[in-house]
Amino acid sequence: MECTVDWGGPEGMLFVARTGSGHVTAMDGAPDGGGHNLAPRPMEMMLAGAGGCAAYDVVLILKRGRHAIKGCQVKLEAERAETDPKVFTRIHFAFSVTGTGLPQAAVERAVKLSHEKYCSASAMLAQTAEITHSVSIHEA
Repeated sequence: MECTVDWGGPEGMLFVARTGSGHVTAMDGAPDGGGHNLAPRPMEMMLAGAGGCAAYDVVLILKRGRHAIKGCQVKLEAERAETDPKVFTRIHFAFSVTGTGLPQAAVERAVKLSHEKYCSASAMLAQTAEITHSVSIHEA
């Protein structure tokens, strides 16, 4: 896996990342740090990556279990250390899963498997952060 990150120049703190899979994304800083608020912060991207990784696992596990999943949303709330490096110290993943006849146990198992076995991003962040989960299921 590879990625190249280029600084946008001396007029701000915009960075453009080009991934090995051929995609491009931007990151920017807050105005008080020299940025122009044109894109997510790098740490927001890390949080989004963890959410995407976990949601991907949950959907895949439920689909492989032949459950009628129709939607999956995960809202992440995080706290960071007050001193540098300002690592994540707590992250809560609130999953909202929609489907037809989804068993609570199956959804909770998918979330648990993601956290304990499959989600690389969560595993890395768990080195500094207390990670918790909640699940709500909605009939579709």
